[in-house]
Amino acid sequence: MRKVEVVSFNEGWSVMFEEEVRKMNTIFGNEIVAIYHIGSTSIPGMYAKPIIDILVEVKDIESVDHYNEQMSAIGYRAMGEHGISGRRFFCKGEDERTHHVHVFKTGSEHITRHLAFKEYMITHPKEAKAYSELKQRLAKQFPTDMKSYIEGKDPFIKETEKKALEWYSDHNV
Repeated sequence: MRKVEVVSFNEGWSVMFEEEVRKMNTIFGNEIVAIYHIGSTSIPGMYAKPIIDILVEVKDIESVDHYNEQMSAIGYRAMGEHGISGRRFFCKGEDERTHHVHVFKTGSEHITRHLAFKEYMITHPKEAKAYSELKQRLAKQFPTDMKSYIEGKDPFIKETEKKALEWYSDHNV
């Protein structure tokens, strides 16, 4: 059973991200367009589950399947699309997850969605604080129920994502 743990921001998360970037570059090589640190661990001051979310933008999503064994060799489990069409998802650790890798093809709306949310939170500290507080409350309310924790965040995320996408398109023309 995965425990819902939300902790205060850790400066070491960016170091953990950079360590994995080196590994991803070795594995995916020329297939990579860009690699981004996303999710709450990428937002300074944000409370988060201590899981590093990595977004890898690639030229050809189908080719990613050829790297499953190499990802497994460094501790990742290939999960296929895992509920999002056009994605390849890998997780490191089972109940004690440490990293999630989301791979999308260049041009995917999901890349924009993730980057917009991150940048919006960084530039809108009141929204970030509200999200941080929501996550802390939900983690206390559902300490052993990851599904309810995620469902509890969903309305906030959807509403904020709409604002973030509009803001992002205005600021990244």
